[in-house]
Amino acid sequence: MKVSINSLAVNVALSIGKVLAGIIAGSGAMVSDGIHSASDVFSTLVVMIGYKLSTRESDEKHQYGHERIECVAALLLAGILCATGIVIGYEGLQKIIHSDTLNLAIPGILALVAAIASIAVKEGMYWYTRGAAKKVNSGALMADAWHHRSDAMSSVGSMVGIIGARMGYAICDPLASVIICIFIVKAAYDIFKDAIDKMLDTACDKEITEKMKDVILTQDGVMGIDQMQTRLFGARIYVDVEIVAKGDMTLNEAHTIAEQVHEAIEKNFEDVKHCMVHVNPKTNDFEKLC
Repeated sequence: MKVSINSLAVNVALSIGKVLAGIIAGSGAMVSDGIHSASDVFSTLVVMIGYKLSTRESDEKHQYGHERIECVAALLLAGILCATGIVIGYEGLQKIIHSDTLNLAIPGILALVAAIASIAVKEGMYWYTRGAAKKVNSGALMADAWHHRSDAMSSVGSMVGIIGARMGYAICDPLASVIICIFIVKAAYDIFKDAIDKMLDTACDKEITEKMKDVILTQDGVMGIDQMQTRLFGARIYVDVEIVAKGDMTLNEAHTIAEQVHEAIEKNFEDVKHCMVHVNPKTNDFEKLC
């Protein structure tokens, strides 16, 4: 929430500054870039609302919690990001196709300064937001980070176009926009895929699963693992495991071992929301033959 509030303040200030610089310097590209920055204000609001709703406690109708609401926010942002990239690419293609008929004015130096400042600020915001997204494992916040980078890339296109126009090569601006469009749409696809995976009970990475198995097998009384299943639930993980223990134990002894495994998994893996443990009795070779 702190990162999103900071992003909101930066986006508002940056969008106003770029629109004003574009108007004063006579740069249509910079005005468009400023409007693009304004769209980041909306995306950050979506992240804040989605994250706030996802942290609500479980209730009678939602007994497993609300974490998947954040995935919905990420899907919405992926759509916004994809649409932004397509619009940038479309406008670039239109300018290339109609380059002979367009009478492009030469922008002032203020527009170039604004573009450079925007690149620096938005790239910084990308890394700042990306770091927070990785820390809390938030798909929606990662989507917002990529929206910052899409804005930075849009400003790169504006900068190239402004420099090219001032040097007599106006085609540079729309050409850069088309290239930037490809990168933005690819980022939107990655965010969309990650959100879908978290909504379809996709299993954890094999590396994480193997680490979990190592922790389980080090617990006293655990003789093996018959089955282990994991699933992503938004930014959290559910674990179901069947362990093997001595068959002649009392119910209390088996319960103690199961509790040890349960606590060890939830303690060592912060993203695990719940670990369900089932104890299977170990059968000896004679019983197997019978």
